[in-house]
Amino acid sequence: MINFTVGPVQSNDAVRAIGAEQVPYFRTAEFSELMLENETLIKKFAKSGEQSRVAFMTCSGSGGMETAIMNTLTPKDKAIVVNGGSFGERFVELLTLHEIPFTEIKLEPGKALKAEHLAPYENQGYTTFLVNKHETSTGVHYDINLISDFCKRNGLFLIVDTISTFLTDPFNMEELGADIMITGSQKALACPPGIAVMVFSPRALKRIEETKCKCQYLDLKLALKNQERGQTPWTPAVGILRQINVRLKQIDAEGGVEAEIARTAKLANYFRERIKDLPFEIVSESLSNAVTPLHPTTVSAYDIFLKIKDEYGMWICPNGGSMKDTIFRVGHIGYLTTADYDKLIAAFHDLKNKGFI
Repeated sequence: MINFTVGPVQSNDAVRAIGAEQVPYFRTAEFSELMLENETLIKKFAKSGEQSRVAFMTCSGSGGMETAIMNTLTPKDKAIVVNGGSFGERFVELLTLHEIPFTEIKLEPGKALKAEHLAPYENQGYTTFLVNKHETSTGVHYDINLISDFCKRNGLFLIVDTISTFLTDPFNMEELGADIMITGSQKALACPPGIAVMVFSPRALKRIEETKCKCQYLDLKLALKNQERGQTPWTPAVGILRQINVRLKQIDAEGGVEAEIARTAKLANYFRERIKDLPFEIVSESLSNAVTPLHPTTVSAYDIFLKIKDEYGMWICPNGGSMKDTIFRVGHIGYLTTADYDKLIAAFHDLKNKGFI
């Protein structure tokens, strides 16, 4: 099977080799050194500045989203959240669950965030802004510079889910003034799922110190204190953290974050150019390099997913809910080549020739 989804994605041989090894004991100087190296490289690639900190939480990216809210926001806050799809909705659900007052900017699937959407909220006493930099369910890549400028003007604490765009699209955390960046091990890091990587600005670190977290396992005070010595308060996903280390060092050796972004962009452009004669419409007004969201004009999106999986031995990424039959996605992250895309494109053409699409 070739995996064109947006997570978990295909891992390279070096990452897979670590996964085949016995999981070592981790309360050692060697593991601590590895974890401190992971922190240094994540900060380098996120461009977060020397005073930032990193925590590695054993949970999914969604766990990282909830961890951010639980450790930095209180009912005294007044948040703005962008909701343009399944993952924007997740932020809405988390804010509701934790009783954080918020206003929702609701966008139609595929629509970009524009200045006119933000204008009503200028100087209205808001404290926080939450956004999925890339709404993975619809493929919309929001204008983070627009959001950054708005937050700087209004003094807002900025929480950014970069789960599917870290290492695929530019993101300079320090310049943007972002306070929390969240990503996951199973996206462009191309490791197995199980680790949420979180980066914190000095302002976020201050909020963490001042906020009482009502969850011991996801308490960032504990996580950050232990990370000072390259450790975690609880048993982490040791094998995945070792795989992340291999992957980060490989990216660094091959030209760093800029080279990785360029590699992903090349794959995305290669695919998009070669599907122009197929009965698909790209649905996003603003694309990330990470994924191409497609609306088939002749048949159910989910039926195409099943056909590609069952008859051609490849995974594309389906959607759920109201988008199940209207949008499928093709990812450009993970260990993929243009030859892999040639096989997928050939399968689409075969379905077209058979009259299925």
